[in-house]
Amino acid sequence: MTQPQGHQTLLATAALILMCSVNPGDAQHDGHGPDAWRVIDVAPDDVLNLRMGPGTQYPVIGSFAPDESGLVQTTCVPFMPYGHGMALSPESRASLDLPPRWCLMASADARRQGWVSARFLAEDTATPDTDPAQSTRDAEDIALHLVQRLYTLHDLAQRGQALSPLAPPRVQDFFFLDDVARITDHPMGADPLYDAQDTEITDFQISVESTYRGLITVNATFRNFGNPQTAIFSLRPDTQQPDAPIRILEITHQDWRFPG
Repeated sequence: MTQPQGHQTLLATAALILMCSVNPGDAQHDGHGPDAWRVIDVAPDDVLNLRMGPGTQYPVIGSFAPDESGLVQTTCVPFMPYGHGMALSPESRASLDLPPRWCLMASADARRQGWVSARFLAEDTATPDTDPAQSTRDAEDIALHLVQRLYTLHDLAQRGQALSPLAPPRVQDFFFLDDVARITDHPMGADPLYDAQDTEITDFQISVESTYRGLITVNATFRNFGNPQTAIFSLRPDTQQPDAPIRILEITHQDWRFPG
């Protein structure tokens, strides 16, 4: 699959954080880690380097502060699908001779992304802000990041590098709980993110269009084989899930909607 221009940077600096473990020897499987991470074991006068790929041989493209928290993981390498991880006994998991784990991480505001060594990460146990009067700007940032992460994981899944966000158990991390069965049990003819079976994506951009009475509209604009397209995302809090997280209610294309 040809990667979107502009979206390539997101993938190059956001590609492998779903099975990152506090202990590098633990093979925590994809999709079942903490909701947030923090930096550990970095000196107060130092930073944690963000790299373009999973290893010290890749260039540094940014950094996290030594006490930074609220980090979001996309995936990690070595990569282990959920089903494979569940099939391993504790003894088999402990005996795996795996290289040091690297994870693709994003800052809480999604503005900094890159690969870091998993040994400098731990679960962020800080109590999240659950104030119901959360500002419109905060909600829009969450919605924007959710759509960005959806495309990142979707494109990685097409390359066999991550669990698809449209597959269990991850789909409810992006869509309304009431729609999970419809998404996972019914095959799709066209790609629901790009409205096509074949793709050659350029000029990819994501932006918040509007917020009205709790409904947030996010637009993904791009060209597929040179033709301009827009995928319109409608998001609002899903009260069926704990803490009512913001989730995708619907994706609207020119002639159809998903989930239909």
